[in-house]
Amino acid sequence: MKSYDGYSYIEGGVCAAKGFMANGLNCGLNPDKNKNDLCLVKSDALCSCAAVYTKNKVKGAPILVTKENLRKTNNHARAVIANSKNANTCNADGIEKAQMMCDLAANELKISPDEVIVASTGVIGQVLPIEPVKNSIGELAKGLSHSGNLLAANAIMTTDTVKKEVAVEFYIGNTVCHIGGMAKGSGMIHPNMATTLNFITSDVCISSDMIQKALSKITRITYNCLSIDGDTSTNDMVCILANGMSKNPEIASENDDYRVFEKGLYIVMSELTKMLAKDGEGATKLLECTVSSAPSEDIAITVGKSVIRSPLFKCAMFGEDANWGRILCAIGYAEADFDINRVDVALRSYNGTVDVCKNGAGVDFSEEIAAKILSADEIYIDISLNQGMAHGTAWGCDLTYDYVKINGDYRS
Repeated sequence: MKSYDGYSYIEGGVCAAKGFMANGLNCGLNPDKNKNDLCLVKSDALCSCAAVYTKNKVKGAPILVTKENLRKTNNHARAVIANSKNANTCNADGIEKAQMMCDLAANELKISPDEVIVASTGVIGQVLPIEPVKNSIGELAKGLSHSGNLLAANAIMTTDTVKKEVAVEFYIGNTVCHIGGMAKGSGMIHPNMATTLNFITSDVCISSDMIQKALSKITRITYNCLSIDGDTSTNDMVCILANGMSKNPEIASENDDYRVFEKGLYIVMSELTKMLAKDGEGATKLLECTVSSAPSEDIAITVGKSVIRSPLFKCAMFGEDANWGRILCAIGYAEADFDINRVDVALRSYNGTVDVCKNGAGVDFSEEIAAKILSADEIYIDISLNQGMAHGTAWGCDLTYDYVKINGDYRS
C-alpha cells in the first residue's frame, strides 16, 4: 500500500469511506450499451455537505437545483445522482428535469428529495429525456453496493479515456478515517471555480462550515490551477459529503484535527487534478508547472496558470520542442507584479533536467538532450521568480491534432 506522510492510498474511490455505496449503469442516454451513463452514490447517514460551482454565467439546471437543495437542508445531503451524455443546460424544462431526477432517486432511497445532489454532463442545449432515468432508477438503486465505485466512476465519463478515482486512509487521533473521490473531465476545462464533475466522500465527522472552508481552500490550489483548453464549462461542480461514521470528535474549528482532514482532502483533490490533466482531450503529455521563490502564492499561481494555458507553449510540448521563449512570453503577460529579469526556467522529466533560461535570458543548452527530456509523457516546468518564498503549481496537457478531431464532431 503506497503511503504519503501518514496517509495511505487505498482502493474504493467514493466507496472507500464507511457507509457509502454506489452504482452505475447504462440507462439509454448513451446509445453505446457498453458505456454507463447514470450513477448513484448514497450514504447510510446524513452528511455534512459542501460544494463549489462554475463561475460561468450560463449554469446547468442541475447546479441550480443542487444549490437550492443545499440551502433548504442547511448544507446536508444523503445521495448524489448524476448522468453523462446530456448536460441538461439551456433547456426550458431543465430545472423540472433535474428536480425529477432528485425525486426519482429520493423515492427509491426513501429520503427527502432535498437531500439529493444532482449533476449532469455532456452536450449543452439538448433536451434531457427523463424516461430512461425513470425506467432505470429502480435497478440503479437496487444495485447499490460498497464495491460499486468503478461502475459509478465510469458512468460520469464523456470523452474521458480512463476512469478517475483516488482514496486515502489516515488517522485523526486514534480514529481511522477515509476520504475518497471520483472525477470526470477531458475537455472544456479551465480554472474558474473547479472543473468538470467531482464527487468526494468521507467518513470524518466535520461540521458543514468547516468542510466548506476546506473545500474552498483546496479547490483554489488544485482544480482552479488546471487548464486543458481555456473553456469553463457550464456544469462544473465539486461536492463533498462527510457522514461522520468514523466517530471521531466533530471538527468544528480550525484545530489540529481540521488540518489533518484538510491535508487528506488536498491529497485526494490534487491527485484527481493530475488525472484530469493527463487525460485532456487528445493529450499525450501531462504538464506540471511549479513556480517557486515568488512574492506571494497568488503571484505564483497566476504565473503557473498563464504558462499552462498558453496554446503556443502547449503545442511546443506536443512537438517536443524546447521553445522556452513561449514560456517567457506566457510568464510576461501574466497579470502579476514581479521582475521578469530575475526569472529562471528549467524543463524536467524522468529523462533529466535542462536549464533554458537564467535571469530572464536564454542560456546555452543541448537541443538533443532537451528533446529527449520532452519525449517523456510527464513534463515538469520549473520556474523560479527569485523574488520571495511563496510557491504554486498548475497542471495541464499538450495541445494535439486529436483535440481538434474530438471537438470537431463532439455531438455525434
